[in-house]
Amino acid sequence: QVQLVESGGGSVQAGDSLSLSCATSAQTSIGIVVAWFRQAPEKEREFVALIRWSERTVVADSFKGRFTISRDNAKKTVALRMNSLRPEDTAVYYCAATYGSDWTAGGMYYWGKGTLVTVSS
Repeated sequence: QVQLVESGGGSVQAGDSLSLSCATSAQTSIGIVVAWFRQAPEKEREFVALIRWSERTVVADSFKGRFTISRDNAKKTVALRMNSLRPEDTAVYYCAATYGSDWTAGGMYYWGKGTLVTVSS
């Protein structure tokens, strides 16, 4: 079992930056993939970014240049740094993880409860 707890959400102004953190209870980072997803009101959950145990990362095209993902193995945390936030970035942001090969939302075995980010114009 891997427990995931997101933190760092809040209310910000458009153009601001915000960093989210995902704390994990994973016993080992070997083979793990940790990802961020988000879900805006009345919209489908969408992929944001992921980081592999090898430190290689994938960021969805719509977020490239604005969002970055990183990992601190000592603290067992994964961060999502969000810059130049826009009102349409308002959503609940979820941390998810898997040791498997399916990196889509359906392939994630572990999920946090989410943290709300609200961006005002």
